[in-house]
Amino acid sequence: MAGPVYAAAVILNESVARSHYTDSKLLSASRRLELSEEIKALHRVGIGFASVEEIEQINILQAALLAMKRAVLNLSLNFGHLVVDGNQKIPGLGQFSQTTLIKGDLRAEPVAAASIVAKVARDQLLTELELEFPQYGFSRHKGYSTAAHKAAIAQFGPCPIHRRTFAGVREFCEAEK
Repeated sequence: MAGPVYAAAVILNESVARSHYTDSKLLSASRRLELSEEIKALHRVGIGFASVEEIEQINILQAALLAMKRAVLNLSLNFGHLVVDGNQKIPGLGQFSQTTLIKGDLRAEPVAAASIVAKVARDQLLTELELEFPQYGFSRHKGYSTAAHKAAIAQFGPCPIHRRTFAGVREFCEAEK
């Protein structure tokens, strides 16, 4: 309901032993942070995001694909093969071959590593944004649709980082008119 969408691209260092990367949603926040630091230290990582404004202009799916494209481009590679989480290839990366993998963060370690890095980066941003917008509790719910977040929007109205086209926010934007 709030904040940009983040993505990461990770090329695992084959000389580093690992087998503990999994879907970021299955890990505690402290474990995600620990693994994110490890991944950034030992492997090649690109991070990208699409802004709230971009999400509202092109929709969340296209914005997520744009964030993925930016993450890949931040690896500074000219070609290669991508394993993409989900069922859609990333547009505008013709120099890369792509394989889509539904539930890729459970099935491919590089995708799992990318999900960890992206989630930690986004969560850190939302925690920082709580300093600017303390009434919403972003450090607790990270912008997701929780009862507390919905109650804060109902009480205070949406703030500039809320996705105004999303249900749970849109209704309060219409009420402002």
